[in-house]
Amino acid sequence: MPSASSPVSDSGRPVPSSLWRDDDFRSLWVGQTVSQLGEHASLVVLPLFAVLTLDATANDLGVLRAVGQAPILLLSLFVGAWVDSWRTRTVMVLTDAGRSLALGAAAVAGLFGWLGLPALLGVAFAVGALSVFFDVAYQASLVRLMRRDQLVRGNSALESSRSAAQIGGPALGGALVSLLSAPIAVASSALFFALSFLSIRRLRRVEATPEPLEPRPRVWRRIHEGLRFVVSDTSLRTVCLASAAFQFSFAAVMTGYMLFLPRELHLSATAVGLALAATGPGALLGSMLAARLPNRFGYGPVLVAAAALGDGAFLCAPALHGSSAVTVLALLVVNFVFGVGGQLVNVTVMAVRQTVTPDGMQGRVAATITFVGMGMSPLGSLLGGFLAQEWGPRTSLLATAAGMMLSPIVMALSPLAGLGKTLPATQDTPPKTSPLLFRA
Repeated sequence: MPSASSPVSDSGRPVPSSLWRDDDFRSLWVGQTVSQLGEHASLVVLPLFAVLTLDATANDLGVLRAVGQAPILLLSLFVGAWVDSWRTRTVMVLTDAGRSLALGAAAVAGLFGWLGLPALLGVAFAVGALSVFFDVAYQASLVRLMRRDQLVRGNSALESSRSAAQIGGPALGGALVSLLSAPIAVASSALFFALSFLSIRRLRRVEATPEPLEPRPRVWRRIHEGLRFVVSDTSLRTVCLASAAFQFSFAAVMTGYMLFLPRELHLSATAVGLALAATGPGALLGSMLAARLPNRFGYGPVLVAAAALGDGAFLCAPALHGSSAVTVLALLVVNFVFGVGGQLVNVTVMAVRQTVTPDGMQGRVAATITFVGMGMSPLGSLLGGFLAQEWGPRTSLLATAAGMMLSPIVMALSPLAGLGKTLPATQDTPPKTSPLLFRA
């Protein structure tokens, strides 16, 4: 029998006061960590395979990145409506299995020399589509597993694990491509998704998915409810706009960046992986700061300052020349600072979103913000490839890095910048707003 003071989950099981005493949270944390390790390794492996093995052009790389990101634009809203009706554990387990199989097949094809650009595009799209399901389910699962007063600590712990993956993933992927082969590097990502599958399968808590009081509406109506809820909330609406500005520019930056490092600075695959991995320790520090700074300075000021610091760091990269140790050190600093600022924003925004959103809307709200924000990534990747082809990697990198500053500007000019040390209360039900407000 739990004590009277012990919190109890919707399934009747006591929720441990410490996150790390909770077997379900530990299983989710381990699964998310290894899943992120596989994802961050593949984000380096697939582009490097295309650039170094298939001799891909700037436009080819832009198309590859856009194809991998296209499922965000095509599927996010539908996935959000679907995930709100299903057990998140089931969704995460199936998508981990799918990603492992897709990358495993790609590794085998690569070993036999069958992995050309068309096949690589197919693998990138499949992994991207499954990742949309996993990411939306993961964000909804945290709310179903934990109390709301634990969300900041839970998000901080999970984002810290993602930081560790950002350290190991790019470095591992770059080293394996450089020292062994691209198929071996792809196989390593498949292995990590398989390990995530095994860990998340161990979740035992029965999720209490919201039970509708009336027959569940059709998918288009559920999608519309999610869109309308986000549009009606000032904080969520601003997050969407700032996210769209950032993701569009960041996708363009990374397309040019993946060409700039090996072709303009003449860095090896290992050096590229090392430079990108510096984002990890920065993000780890950002996760630790995210558990403290908002309570001291307020959520709004932390969001704006962190976004300006992290996004502005990339403006220094185009000034670098050569492959000397000084250049590599400067790239480490740029990526470290970007990691600190970016992770501060990620954890703080997630806490804001989860706090103001009712449980029954978590999946749809997460998917709506993903759709509006990350949905701009394919267009940004195509633009980044086009600009790198026409202007060269250095000039295009400078222009697109400047575009990243739109995100902190949007937040600074919005009511989101005025959020204090206490987050707004959760709305119990979606507000009743007219279709005219939504279209505006």
